[in-house]
Amino acid sequence: MKKQLSAALFTSLLIASPFASANLSVNVGAINVNPDNSSSAINENSALGLKADSDTQLGITIDYAFNDQWVLELVAATPFSHDVNGTGGLAGNNIANIKHLPPSLIAQYHFLEGTSAFRPFVGVGVNYTVFFDEEPSAALKSVLGTDDVDVKLDDSFGFVAQAGFNYMFDQNWGLHAMVSVMDIETDATVYADGAQALTSTVKIDPVVAMLGVKYTF
Repeated sequence: MKKQLSAALFTSLLIASPFASANLSVNVGAINVNPDNSSSAINENSALGLKADSDTQLGITIDYAFNDQWVLELVAATPFSHDVNGTGGLAGNNIANIKHLPPSLIAQYHFLEGTSAFRPFVGVGVNYTVFFDEEPSAALKSVLGTDDVDVKLDDSFGFVAQAGFNYMFDQNWGLHAMVSVMDIETDATVYADGAQALTSTVKIDPVVAMLGVKYTF
């Protein structure tokens, strides 16, 4: 966990450093990824499906204000971990555990005057999701009849829509809240004894919510 947090902070500092003298804000708090609750069918048998559970991690976002209205936000976090569970004929079975990072870059429009304490905003942008450390479950190995099982998920590129608000307590400190809808879709492949066994196009499409503390430099 310490290594993951250090990596997230180091990445944030690298990106923030060119704008050190600019109108820069950092938001730190809890961020939750809640995948779409609908099931993604397994291609080889549509009666079998997959879905992922939610996870909460440490969120770190960096805001660079071009002016009073327009802000560019980078959304980062410590890695998310999700249990992938079966649906349909696989209901009740844990299939795998996956980890991912979905860094996002979002252009925000902020309403009201720059001097207002409360400022709602909306935003649109893109995210690139990297999947790693995919671990098959014992149940999946049992179903496939072998311990030589690998699960691979392709990285994903998609769009983001966002809404939220900032509430400033004083010139530097405030509250940051946002909700985003992300387009995350990945091709998942399960290999058994080195051969392709199962495939699925997994639509994660999560709602991402964050509540944190804001500091403006």
